[in-house]
Amino acid sequence: MLFRPIGALAALTFAVLCPVLAQAAPDGGALFRQRCQACHTVTPGQPASIAPNLSGVVGRKAASTAFNYSAALKASKLVWSKAALSTFLSGPQQLVPGTRMVIQVTDPSERAAIIEFLAHTGH
Repeated sequence: MLFRPIGALAALTFAVLCPVLAQAAPDGGALFRQRCQACHTVTPGQPASIAPNLSGVVGRKAASTAFNYSAALKASKLVWSKAALSTFLSGPQQLVPGTRMVIQVTDPSERAAIIEFLAHTGH
């Protein structure tokens, strides 16, 4: 008899915590490594290779670093605010038709986590 209330309490605690744990914010650094790092780097001063270095990208003018950007991105006159990055990452071709960026991050929480990670690079 003693174990039933404890078991019930444990089950209730698990049921309450599961949704909270399931909604934990994604790890932006891990997402960046999984989804972006094959092309981009965030190491300050590291030369760009396949895609631009994203160190310090938040707040920076688009196409303003040493990289061979598409004509479309050069002409975009974008500044990479968090909102502009979110719109771009949700559909690069929709925001900047002709950009060479082809990867989309459709999940809003993953996109926000990656952008938060990027906001803390290069400082």
